Amino acid sequence: METRVAVISIIVESGAVTESLNELLSSASKYIIGRMGIPYKARGINIISVAIDAPQDVISALSGKIGRLPGVSAKTAYSNVITPIDQAV
Repeated sequence: METRVAVISIIVESGAVTESLNELLSSASKYIIGRMGIPYKARGINIISVAIDAPQDVISALSGKIGRLPGVSAKTAYSNVITPIDQAV
């Protein structure tokens, strides 16, 4: 099995999903390299980027679950860095 490095970009338009979003991110915490959240008060949204190093199926499943939350959109950008899982950090 191999891991990939990716960034999941998340736009949150509804504060009601914060708890659900945090639960999803916590469930993948062993793969998350880091995350940055920016509240954009002028537009009433939050912008979050999550750097992750995980198997591709884990990344796509997480991104899909996040994107299905109401008032949330998520897009993933994958790097071409693919590492055998026994060499992953």
